[in-house]
Amino acid sequence: MSSRNSQANKAAAREKLRAERERQAKKDRVRRQVIVAGAGVLLLAVVGGVAYLVKQANEPTYWEKAAKAELVKPKNTTGDDGTTVVLGKADAKKTLELYEDSRCPACAAFEQAVGEQVKKDVDAGKYKLRYIGATFIDNAAKGEGSKNALSALGAALNVSPEAFLDYKAALYSKELHPEETVDSFAKDDYLIKVADTVPALKGNAEFKKAVEDGTYDRWAMEMSKSFDKSGVTGTPTLKMDGKKIDTPSTPDAFTTAIDAALKG
Repeated sequence: MSSRNSQANKAAAREKLRAERERQAKKDRVRRQVIVAGAGVLLLAVVGGVAYLVKQANEPTYWEKAAKAELVKPKNTTGDDGTTVVLGKADAKKTLELYEDSRCPACAAFEQAVGEQVKKDVDAGKYKLRYIGATFIDNAAKGEGSKNALSALGAALNVSPEAFLDYKAALYSKELHPEETVDSFAKDDYLIKVADTVPALKGNAEFKKAVEDGTYDRWAMEMSKSFDKSGVTGTPTLKMDGKKIDTPSTPDAFTTAIDAALKG
């Protein structure tokens, strides 16, 4: 090989190496740019995600919004907020106050044992019944069922006092009342399923719409406030003339306790 050819080959090799280095340097620059851009996108995504979570955390919940919605009072109620629910004959001299939470298992046990006797007494004019609904189990057990069921009870009360009492009994029935930790009442379709066992509510389009639209959600929140202001701390609680009655577990024990309270 001549010296001239050797120099040419070396020059060609150097040029090839230089070109390869430039190509590699260009690839490295592009890769760095992609990495930097990707990191920027990831950072924006993280910042955006954090901002979204903060925004969501500060957004009022559905029921917080419901508490400020327009108040629709069910029929068969009195008082400024429609939270006075008194059922029975107007000439009954005394009123039994009944404090209950729809998710309360003790309330369910009481209603299953004594609810029918209460209804008989009210129908007979032995006393009037004042209902005060609570929602504290939603906070204790987490959920929305107490509030949602109370709203549905408002929809039943709007139909009639009888529909209200029958629906309340159905909600507490052994067959349909869920465990305290199972929030079935949070679902509108379950509340409507229970209502289908009540003749006055079965297939009642107005009732169904009120439940699904949350027509009485604000009313339920106002009723819950009434319970909170009452000083009562547990359910079920019975009072007559402001005096607490020990909660009986049988119809006979209930009648004995009520008769004593009526004389007091």
